[in-house]
Amino acid sequence: MAKHKQKMEAETDPTKRSELAQKINLWKEALTQVAGLKGEHLNGSRGETEFIEELIKDISSRLRITSRSVLPQLIGRDNSKKFVTSWLKDAASSHTADILTISGMAGIGKTTLAKYVHAFHSHEFDSSSFIEDISGKCHNQYNGLLNLQKQLCDDISKPNSIQVHDASRYTSQIEKAVACKKVFLVLDNIDHLDQLDALLGSKAFHLGSKIIVTTEYKWLTKSCALFKMNINSKHKTLLLQGLHETASQQILCYHAFMSYNPKEGYEKVSETIVNYCQGNPMALKVLGKSLHDQNVAYWKGRIQGLMKEKDYPLNNVLRMSFKSLPYDDDRELFKHIACFFVGMDRYVTETIVNACGINTDIAFKDLIDRCLISIGWNNELVMHQLLQKMGRFEVREESPKKPWKQSRLWCHEESLEVLKEKKAKEKVIGLALDMKVLEQQKFRETFVLKTDALSKMHKMKLLQLNYVQINGSYEDFPGQLRWLCMHGFPSNSIPQDLNMENLVALDMSYSKIKSFGICNSNQQQFESTQKVTYLNLPFIHVKLIKLITHWSLLFSNISPFHQLTESSSKDKTLLRSLKILKLNFCKELQCLGSFDELPSLERLIATNCTSLLEVCESIKTCIELVLIDLRYCEKLEKLPTAIDMLKKVKTLLLDGCSLSGSRIETGNMDSLEMLKANNTGINTITSSSTIPEATPIPINLDFTAISIPKSLVKLSLANNNLSTESFPIDFSWLSKLEELYLDDNPIISLPNCVRSLPVLKKLGISNCKRLMSIEHSSTHTKRVDTVFDL
Repeated sequence: MAKHKQKMEAETDPTKRSELAQKINLWKEALTQVAGLKGEHLNGSRGETEFIEELIKDISSRLRITSRSVLPQLIGRDNSKKFVTSWLKDAASSHTADILTISGMAGIGKTTLAKYVHAFHSHEFDSSSFIEDISGKCHNQYNGLLNLQKQLCDDISKPNSIQVHDASRYTSQIEKAVACKKVFLVLDNIDHLDQLDALLGSKAFHLGSKIIVTTEYKWLTKSCALFKMNINSKHKTLLLQGLHETASQQILCYHAFMSYNPKEGYEKVSETIVNYCQGNPMALKVLGKSLHDQNVAYWKGRIQGLMKEKDYPLNNVLRMSFKSLPYDDDRELFKHIACFFVGMDRYVTETIVNACGINTDIAFKDLIDRCLISIGWNNELVMHQLLQKMGRFEVREESPKKPWKQSRLWCHEESLEVLKEKKAKEKVIGLALDMKVLEQQKFRETFVLKTDALSKMHKMKLLQLNYVQINGSYEDFPGQLRWLCMHGFPSNSIPQDLNMENLVALDMSYSKIKSFGICNSNQQQFESTQKVTYLNLPFIHVKLIKLITHWSLLFSNISPFHQLTESSSKDKTLLRSLKILKLNFCKELQCLGSFDELPSLERLIATNCTSLLEVCESIKTCIELVLIDLRYCEKLEKLPTAIDMLKKVKTLLLDGCSLSGSRIETGNMDSLEMLKANNTGINTITSSSTIPEATPIPINLDFTAISIPKSLVKLSLANNNLSTESFPIDFSWLSKLEELYLDDNPIISLPNCVRSLPVLKKLGISNCKRLMSIEHSSTHTKRVDTVFDL
């Protein structure tokens, strides 16, 4: 600081002198804040190792690095690492961006190298993004490319929960973002020009930006639109070859024996495996894990059998690991994931697969330990493309030329043919058909599914019928279904004759359904009979007011409204097993109700339902709910008052709803606070301490307040036009809340209640353009990550 001060004092230009003085003052303030931070104290209740692990975990989470041990190992790639590092440091040229294409065969280590470099150098840029397995996500997921574009946009610019359905709009957003800041992008596993054009665009990048593309086809990069438009971009290539023998043995032994040398007795087997894998790191890694769990005799037999073959295809190398899985559950789970669940949420998959009779407690552990699957940043299942192909190959081997005799049908063309010809057999336990995917592949044939084509599939548990026109009785649907995914369902409501009593997951996203179950629309009929709006209660006690407000909830089972809903729904089938309900982008959905028919529901996800008006009070019966996601339901002006009665809800996401006239509250708050809530019909009461004796009290308190469960760990209220006054004075009853997001709201100062949150770790206030002060940060927490962008 002394040198900077001397430089400032020696400066003769008044403008530059003033700028230096401002910088020095800013540095002083920053250093003062850092010096004032409370440190961590090591006491006798925990050891140094535990203390250090906690510290590393916290720092790593902030850097989005889980731990140094899971960073990719670059054994045998020193020269490649030096090449890429040198390329990254070379930013003095006049071109707008550098592009590096890393090419090589599948499993050779392209992704590993790119991930390693990104982890250590991303902080050197204004923003960065690592988009992994682009090819797999584009081919296996509908809207896969759009989702990847959104991920890239969120990484390099302000996140937006509203998803568009036009790839060109996303490309335009990306072009604007990369033009104004120095970015570091890694686009992993590209296999088509459309992917590059959608993710890079055709406009100039900011000076000093760096782009890494990994692909098996090195010619792709030079053919993309960015180069065709004569953008002054510099391009280099790096071809990865197989590892030499020493490095190959080190990788194999590291994963097999946790050392770089063979275990005693395994020398010859290790040498043979190294020769067989021909320097492919993926094969060495997977077989190393399998070698760890098998004896020498087993591997001698396996190797001798394979060595008799004329060719040594990599697929056979990986099959050795699959065949060595110890339990039937392991193999079944691996095939399930390979055929249907790559990229899906881990919790969702575990829930579905558990219901299919597979013990995922053991099987995930085994597959993760053997490097056959991994868990991504967003808790999604990740599987290398080679392994996915191997898993699907194992299923094909059940009946290579007659797919209708296979246990799983994931190929949309084959599924369509099987259903058209009504060839499906009882052995089929899973089938996926997505007509949108076939349309994207220039499939022009009109197809209407006759439900009797499913009548023989008595063992089917997994069924995906996206954008399929259906004709016939739904009684022909398999009765043992656990997962039913029907995106783009054309009817206004779910068929009454559809047997869903065994379902654990139902996904009706992008559908035309207008209502789910019986909603509160009949409540108007009940309220019209209650014409006495106000009572004159001169001597009413404050606590009695609170009782009145809750009577309608606690004793709703004897109300005329309850009788109406009960009589109209008594013939409906209870979905007793349903744990996951997804209704995303159902644009015509107006109400969600009949939750008393969903006693096991754990996750309610209905985002971007732009016509949704109400969520029924019967949600209080879903006592197992842990997640409620209603983001960007633009017309949803209030939540059920009974939502605070749920004891297990950990995550509540309400971004982009119409909650501007609402006030945050808890069901157990003081009665006076309830009376002061905004828009309750009694907002003429202004006294903060007493209630006028002759004040008319409404018997039907139609609150527009947000009742918040005490169990919340994460709460997001972004983009709701909420003011500072929308929040209560105290939030201490949210004793478990770790994440609070108030982004894109017109708050002027941070609400006082935030400082009463005892365990808050993350506070989001990005794009709060009217925010003047954040002085009321939590006094209870050790550290709070405050994210803001003014």
